[in-house]
Amino acid sequence: MKISCGAVSSQTIQFAASQLEEYLTRMLPSSAPPLAFQLVVTGQDSHDSFSVDVGPDGGEICGVNDRSVLLGVYDYLHYLGCRFLGPGKDSEIVPTISLSSIPASYKKRASFRHRGVCIEGADSRENILSFIDWLPKIGYNSFFLQFKVPYAFLARWYHHQGNPYLKPEKYTVDDAASDVAVLEQELKKRGLLLHKVGHGWTGEVLGYETVSWDQETLPLSSEKRALAAEVGGVRGLWRGSPANTNLCFHNGDAVEAFADLVVKYAKTNPTVDYLHVWLADEYNNVCECEGCQQTTPSDQYVSLLNEIDRRLSMEGLDTRVVFLLYQELLWPPLKERLRNPDRFVLMFAPISRTFEASYDLTGPEASMPPYERNRIVLPTNLQENLAFLRGWQQLFQGDSFVYDYPLGRAHYGDFGYVHIAEVIGSDIKQLRKMGLDGYISCQELRVSLPNALPNYVMGYTLFDEAADTQALIREYFSAAYGSRSEEVLSYLGELSRLSSCDYLNGKGPRVDPEIAARMDQIVNLCQNISIPQPEDGSALFWKLLSYHRAYVEALSRATASLAKGDIPHSRIDRLALRDLICRNELEYQPYLDVYRILEITEKYTGFPPIEE
Repeated sequence: MKISCGAVSSQTIQFAASQLEEYLTRMLPSSAPPLAFQLVVTGQDSHDSFSVDVGPDGGEICGVNDRSVLLGVYDYLHYLGCRFLGPGKDSEIVPTISLSSIPASYKKRASFRHRGVCIEGADSRENILSFIDWLPKIGYNSFFLQFKVPYAFLARWYHHQGNPYLKPEKYTVDDAASDVAVLEQELKKRGLLLHKVGHGWTGEVLGYETVSWDQETLPLSSEKRALAAEVGGVRGLWRGSPANTNLCFHNGDAVEAFADLVVKYAKTNPTVDYLHVWLADEYNNVCECEGCQQTTPSDQYVSLLNEIDRRLSMEGLDTRVVFLLYQELLWPPLKERLRNPDRFVLMFAPISRTFEASYDLTGPEASMPPYERNRIVLPTNLQENLAFLRGWQQLFQGDSFVYDYPLGRAHYGDFGYVHIAEVIGSDIKQLRKMGLDGYISCQELRVSLPNALPNYVMGYTLFDEAADTQALIREYFSAAYGSRSEEVLSYLGELSRLSSCDYLNGKGPRVDPEIAARMDQIVNLCQNISIPQPEDGSALFWKLLSYHRAYVEALSRATASLAKGDIPHSRIDRLALRDLICRNELEYQPYLDVYRILEITEKYTGFPPIEE
């Protein structure tokens, strides 16, 4: 096989050539005659599109940028029957084909500019590398590494937080910095767009190296205290966490220090494609000093962003800055406006929304409630969330995307993953009507139990908003479960129907007879279901389905006890759940984030803490 990509080609094009050769060599018979392919970059358009023109002897795959060529290669392999069902080679289906299968001629253009995932949960370096490798295979173009160094997510895994059966390993911030250098190299090799930071700026202004939400043992220094928000008459760290502590933006020194940090980082990190500038990751803790009370947090935020833009412009930097509609910042500014909107990207983050249903653009429009300093209630209603977005869009018509959380918490409440995949598909199809140009999913990376269907639907639908969600689901199940795919889909669909994203995510009363009855039904379903493994399909996904049944039965028992108000039994049942998933974590590590499900069920669902 001969693959030509020009005398001078980027590492992304060379990687695309190696991928095309690797997969076609596996797919075609060894006796196949030589084939010739050309990989061609036709321009430098940042909005991905590609064309495939292949005949019996080979052909060419063209893209408007290096990444688009790689996306075209993977899409062509999908056309030939490859199915990339999850991170890692063991989640791939690579068929054997004949030469008569290779001709193809078509063009595709991505529906949305922003198509990515943001790291959450507890992850090994191998988990992250596998996920990065998977992203372009199903149409994504971006990855977001939170904080300056994503130490928090790696340390959770290597310190084995929450799992009493695994011995903590040594892992430091320096280790994370070394790992992230490799991760960024792998992103750039694939031409993927790099988003960074977001959390941590406020803590750094206060003098702390902020790489997590952890509480700080060192007290806030006297010289930095005036920079911290005054809440309840006190200036200090909010519940001990620098990352969760807001600043006093009436104090010019706080603005000066914040803007200086951002500009220095932008100068020394030119490979960052989108630099996120956020405030503290908590709410109802903004500054109450007399000066701050004369304005709003969003007005202060926009003023800060304008100062950052001024300094970046003075340095000749074209850094794209992402600003966040989140918590207090959902309320639009009253007076301030962004002076250079072309630098900025609006990110709408409806973290408190329900996932029982998709965005609703058909009902009556809701109005924003008045802003009350440190007394806000986050909206769960979808129309209320959209009211905040519309308020900001009246002031800013620039580039924008949604930053959503279907696989950050809510998915644990959908035991079959069918419902959450359908909600994702429906949400994406409404982005254009919402005036948004894409979607980044803030989520765990170990979300493949029983399968990785939700991310599969997300990736392909973000690239083609016209994609049929049900067709993608059938395609996925057919590849994963072979001739018994309809039976598995029926089973997992029933689990989705009976379970509740909202209940596990802490929404609604904790004592709920209807939820309790549905959980009991799930226990019975898990006990009585029998789906023999066929000869076709993926052995991995059948193994995961078997383990998933035990996991769901244990989680449903614990949830039923909680919903009945039986706290003693809910503690016993959740201990049984923890023992099951902790003792089996190493075997199923890439597929279920044990740290995160234990954190969610205690922090949000309301299970009583497990007493050692």
